[in-house]
Amino acid sequence: MASFNKIVIVGYLGRDPELRYTPQGTAVCNFSIATTEKRKDKSGEAQDATTWFRVSVRGKQAELVDQYLSKGKQVFVEGRLRQDEYTDRDGNKRQTLEVFASDVQFLGSKGDGGGSMPSQGGDSSYSGGDFAGGGKDHDEDVPF
Repeated sequence: MASFNKIVIVGYLGRDPELRYTPQGTAVCNFSIATTEKRKDKSGEAQDATTWFRVSVRGKQAELVDQYLSKGKQVFVEGRLRQDEYTDRDGNKRQTLEVFASDVQFLGSKGDGGGSMPSQGGDSSYSGGDFAGGGKDHDEDVPF
């Protein structure tokens, strides 16, 4: 049986996007998204549970994300989940999960920078390794 790897997230940017270019000239934009859900703790009190996702998008969409999105903006991301391994500054091997986006849409009102951006489709042949970006800490402040 074939395997399937797809993730869909609607959340808020935790920091401004970071745009870089590979040595081959391909735009790569990295950003983080926070999602929050209400959960009840053992005593029955409602608690917010925030999950952070690292996202990478390539090509024209990367440039559009960098141009139009900023910390706190709501976004829809569709892509695939990938696990990477890196060595931290202390020499310890670490693992991280990252979403490689194939579609990014801006949400919210048009006056708020929302709306759709043209779907350019992600580069599904991306094999990683262009940047050593592993191990970045996520922002502690929830942007909403």
